[in-house]
Amino acid sequence: MGEQSSEMEIVHLLRKVTVEFGLRQAEFASRNDMHPTDVRALICLLDAERAGTDATAGWLGAQLGLNSAGTTAVIDRLERLGHLTRTRDPRDRRRVLLAVDPRAVELGWEFFGRLIETTVTVLRDFDESETEAVRRFLSAAHQAVTAIR
Repeated sequence: MGEQSSEMEIVHLLRKVTVEFGLRQAEFASRNDMHPTDVRALICLLDAERAGTDATAGWLGAQLGLNSAGTTAVIDRLERLGHLTRTRDPRDRRRVLLAVDPRAVELGWEFFGRLIETTVTVLRDFDESETEAVRRFLSAAHQAVTAIR
C-alpha cells in the first residue's frame, strides 16, 4: 500500500497542476477575448515553431481535432485579434503557413511569464538525473493521456 500511496500522491499532484494550469489558460482566454480552443491553437503553433514544423491549416486542424470549418473559424478569429499571421510558403506558394504573431507571444509572457520563470527556477535546483527523471515521467504521462483518445 505504501508504494501505491506514493504513486497515487504523484498522480494526484499532477492532476492538481494540470487542473490549475487549465484554469489559468481559461482565465487568459477570457481576459483576451479568446475561446479556450484559440489558446490551444496558439500553443500548438508555438510548439510547431520550436520543433521546426511547418504549420498549415490542415496540420492545425489535425492537432486540435477540428474539421475544416472549425479550423478556419479558429484561424480567422486569431488573425482578427492580431495573434496569428498567414504567409505564403516560399518553397510552395500554394501553401499558407501559420505563425504566432510576436504581440501574442508578448501577451502570453505578460500573463504566464512569472509561472514559467518560477518553474524554471525550481528545475535549476535539480541535478541532471532528477531533471531527466522529471522529463521521463512527464513524457510517459503525456503518452498515457494521448493514448486514451
